[in-house]
Amino acid sequence: MVARAPFADWRVLELSNGIAASYCGKMFVDAGADVVKAESAQGDSMRRWSAGGPAGALFGYLAAGKRSVNDPAQTAALLAGADIVVTDLTDGWSLDGITSHTASSAVVVAVTPFGTTGPYVDEKVVANEFILQALCGSIAGRGWPDDEPVQAGGRLGEWLAGTVAAAVAAATARHAFRTGRGEVVDVSTFEAMVIAMGGLSTMSASVLGADSLLYQRSLELPSIVPTADGMVGFCTITAQQFSDFLVMIDRADLVDDAELASFTGRVARRDEFLGMVTQWTRSRTTGEIVDLAVAFRIPVAPIGAPATLPKVDHFVQRGVFVESEPGVLQPRVPYRSDAIATRPPGRPPALGADNGCVHWPARPRSAAESAADGLPLSDIRITDLTAFWAGPVATQFLGALGADVIKVEGVRRPDGMRFSAGRPPDWDQWWEWGPVFLCSNNNKRGISVELSTNAGRDVALELIAASDLVIENFSPRVMGNFGLTWDAVTAANPRAIMVRMPAFGLDGPWRDRVGFAQTMEQATGMAWMTGHADGPPVIPRGVCDPIAGLHAAFAAIAALAIRDRTGTGMHVESTMVESALNVAAEMVVEYSRNGIELRRNGNRGPGASPQGVYACQGDDEWVALAAMDDAARAALGGLLGAPACGPDESAWRERADEIDKLIADWAARRPVAAAVDALRSSGVAAARVTAPAALLTDPQLVARGFWERVDHPVAGSFLCTGMPFAFAGRPRRWIHRVPPLYGQHTGEVLTGLLGRGHDDLARLRAAGVTGARPAGL
Repeated sequence: MVARAPFADWRVLELSNGIAASYCGKMFVDAGADVVKAESAQGDSMRRWSAGGPAGALFGYLAAGKRSVNDPAQTAALLAGADIVVTDLTDGWSLDGITSHTASSAVVVAVTPFGTTGPYVDEKVVANEFILQALCGSIAGRGWPDDEPVQAGGRLGEWLAGTVAAAVAAATARHAFRTGRGEVVDVSTFEAMVIAMGGLSTMSASVLGADSLLYQRSLELPSIVPTADGMVGFCTITAQQFSDFLVMIDRADLVDDAELASFTGRVARRDEFLGMVTQWTRSRTTGEIVDLAVAFRIPVAPIGAPATLPKVDHFVQRGVFVESEPGVLQPRVPYRSDAIATRPPGRPPALGADNGCVHWPARPRSAAESAADGLPLSDIRITDLTAFWAGPVATQFLGALGADVIKVEGVRRPDGMRFSAGRPPDWDQWWEWGPVFLCSNNNKRGISVELSTNAGRDVALELIAASDLVIENFSPRVMGNFGLTWDAVTAANPRAIMVRMPAFGLDGPWRDRVGFAQTMEQATGMAWMTGHADGPPVIPRGVCDPIAGLHAAFAAIAALAIRDRTGTGMHVESTMVESALNVAAEMVVEYSRNGIELRRNGNRGPGASPQGVYACQGDDEWVALAAMDDAARAALGGLLGAPACGPDESAWRERADEIDKLIADWAARRPVAAAVDALRSSGVAAARVTAPAALLTDPQLVARGFWERVDHPVAGSFLCTGMPFAFAGRPRRWIHRVPPLYGQHTGEVLTGLLGRGHDDLARLRAAGVTGARPAGL
């Protein structure tokens, strides 16, 4: 099979000064596109970004393989020839200014903090990643109720927004090439962060009420604990995993302790619980504990850190880290296929190095097809074999863009998110109440098929024969057990693209390990970057799932672009852990290039000083602030009555602890709304640390139509997250079909799509191959 670059003939113009749009451009470089950075005379501000040493490490990762121009006349010419323009609307750019130069077939993607409309935009609310985390519910949910809540480290929201932008740009540009109709796509970083970083608790509040368990601030138990030679992270999602964990730590006597079995009970007894866990872990090495936990099939990982990540045996054997042309170590592209050629990391361009050298003649315009007004993926059908959150995020995204997604659930083992954090088993149809299931399985038809039976396998192969994409995120051995290997898939349908989303990959020492998002965050260094400076690492909680799902969706669209040219399907591996490593890459590239070992630092962070959260009047009310420039620091000094600090950032950093006390005293005397108003009025970026339930009435989200009402036949009416972007000039409604009841569309799909008779359907039901409710309930 000849490997092809998916987007080898695509032209991408990047107008950016931050991570989000630049990472979007990087994803297109990886897939073979010609990406040109159109920069100001001073160049992208990321060129000057430093983590404490020489500038340029992160820029080198994001810009490798791109070209650079900084001549305004050439930028205007490139706009006219670009297929995709990705921008963060800095350097004075506006959407009107960009679209006035682009062809009607171009896709223009703007990635901005709040989107381009809404009250926060009208009020010119200033926000960096930290302020967005305060607004999106991320900070409010992380930490113990009696402690200061803490941000997720590593600016994950910006990387997330860049991934969203790349996936929607790829799908929309593929459609534009076929129809001649472009789009203007308005991506909101805030909205992406609401879904992925505050979303679990907000979903729970929407479906079950604001007093639901997930709404309470907490940390996982067990999670990251010390060992004899380092740290290790656990994850016990299921009751069985927690029971096995107790047996593993030699406390089988507590297996029947009902209070400890509940998360609420563990929180109430956390000192006792952590004491027994750490007593056991401190007496063993990390390696010994990992081996034992793997044997118990408990999700486990050593805690990744900048110096240790490239030495992990699994990453070494799989060749996960590669050297760029300048010799800097970085994670490779997170998807692989024998049919897909990806570009190895090259050199970042010198500022203006390609002035006068890039020529993009105007494309011949395609005559618009009848489907030009349709959604970008309305020509695609997907057999969806995914479960939990990462896989369903991928297929829901593709379904929102028009794909016909048919979700297949087993009779014996349905999607486990149906049973997670919903209603107790004494409720009627309690398996229909899982909040995350309900908010990540819209735009799908649902069928029940027991794939472990020969008859069920036959149904799956018939469905695959009628599909374009097959997407699954089981552990690698499961598809083989079902007899649904790549050989079987391609035999059933030579045009099928099979995207597999294993946690750690289809090979390597960790191949068969159980892994959830928490495990990825522990293993990739995301947890290393999160938490207070004097405390243990803390998992960001959940963001790895959407990040993995969006990378898999991008890989699926890349594979479709190749199939559009060749007519042949392919097998694609898109691993969860490698997607996470790509967005956590700054730690490794800084260590490799400059020897700097980045680490967690509470709510402080790069790019703003001071930055933190401070308790205000009232119960658990906090204000977040970030002084991002000298003017903001001078204004803050005036508010605090501390003008002697001056505007110089180095002076503020030297006196950080003292200044924190001044701010804490100032905030404690004010209601949070008054504190936010005073800070913003003075030019200091600020926000209330927003509880997830409050997001349902957030004025920006409401005004932009982010929340979409779902009328579900069992769970009733609730607000659900749509997509974190809008198409300019189109109504904003991404939920076309509410999440399916278990097995709801089995008859419709088997008879209408596969041509099975009603008698055959009855036989399958009688044999337990299909079912109207999960078995054993």
